Amino acid sequence: MNETKSAHFVHCFAHQLQLALVFVAKNHTEVNDFFDVVSRLLNIIGSSYKRRDNLRNIQANKVKAALVEGELESGTGLNQEVGIKRPSDTRWGSHFASILNIKNIYSSICEVLEDLGKDNSDRDRKAEAIRILKSLKSFDFVFCLHLMVDILGITNHLNTSLQRKDQDILNAMNQVSSSKRAIQEIRDVGWEPLLGNVTLFCDKYDVQIVDIEDAYYNGIGRRRGSQVTNLHHYHVDVFKAVIDMQLQELNHRFNEVNTKLLLSIACLCLRESFKAFDLDKLMEMATLYRKEFPTEYDLEVLEVELKNYIKDVREDERFNQLKSIGELAKKMVEEQKHIIFPKVYLLLKLALILPVATASVERAFSAMKLVKTDLRNKMGDQFLSDSLVSYIEKGVLDSISNDTVMEIFQAIRPRRVQL
Repeated sequence: MNETKSAHFVHCFAHQLQLALVFVAKNHTEVNDFFDVVSRLLNIIGSSYKRRDNLRNIQANKVKAALVEGELESGTGLNQEVGIKRPSDTRWGSHFASILNIKNIYSSICEVLEDLGKDNSDRDRKAEAIRILKSLKSFDFVFCLHLMVDILGITNHLNTSLQRKDQDILNAMNQVSSSKRAIQEIRDVGWEPLLGNVTLFCDKYDVQIVDIEDAYYNGIGRRRGSQVTNLHHYHVDVFKAVIDMQLQELNHRFNEVNTKLLLSIACLCLRESFKAFDLDKLMEMATLYRKEFPTEYDLEVLEVELKNYIKDVREDERFNQLKSIGELAKKMVEEQKHIIFPKVYLLLKLALILPVATASVERAFSAMKLVKTDLRNKMGDQFLSDSLVSYIEKGVLDSISNDTVMEIFQAIRPRRVQL
């Protein structure tokens, strides 16, 4: 990028989102402490079948009691069994599932920890359970729990969308923008609803509520002359700070140049007779490649060519059945249109060489680590490629029977044994 300013690239959408979430989790003290407590909680309960069964039984009894009292409705798909599972550091969508479950079965988790805190058979586990229970019963934990459920609830939907194999660039970027707006909306009008939900939750589960007007005490000590109220701490130092960090990191990861490039590439889409074609966005893309379009004259020539090009290809039936930009570029060469519209063809080539990594690419690299292990590190390129295709495209291979595979294998060349 330092040597060639137009050497643009776009990193994996889902990975960028994950890095943005990790950044906030590691750089904000309260959020870092919150996820540390969550991790310790999952370790102490998830490491024992006995404790997991105890949690499951306690929650089942609570659901039964709520059904009897009429607090819950019964029906197909309702009141499914809920447990807690360890989140993956590389899949931040799993963090949302974990903390949402913790919120839903909070009282049952506290009971399990209380039982463990009374058990004298394992003093180390007993002491750890008491420490975790103390953290869970704090206003700080409950506040961060609700705040992260709100934020991760927005990013979780985005994360799921960005990992789709049939990812549409235009829709993906629109969803990124929608998620940013939703997080900004929480910052603008979400403080009062959040505080209200936290207060109701604390009342329900006997968690001590801090006086919002009192001076904030972090458990270490107050600094002279720099006392802040609880309202200032939770509203400014936590609520606004976390959201601002999240928005800033999202804007950094999904920056304006990458967004323009992706939306411009989407304008070259062939679907529905080039319905997505947008002259203004394609001209914006050209301005990002000043080495290829150095003068205003070049940009004016491109604009004229684009206007003539879109009329030409929409009326040409030979371009109706194409499915990708790559096929479009090949067809232009076959029909000699790259000579008629050289600037447009250059724009197509720039779109094709722009590296855009998607979740599918990331999955391929993850699969490679599983297929080519230390014990199989001398695997040739062709065999590695074949193995990766088989591993990644499991859905396709599931539709192929073993008999079909054996017949093809048998027909490759004569063999001594008939399969």
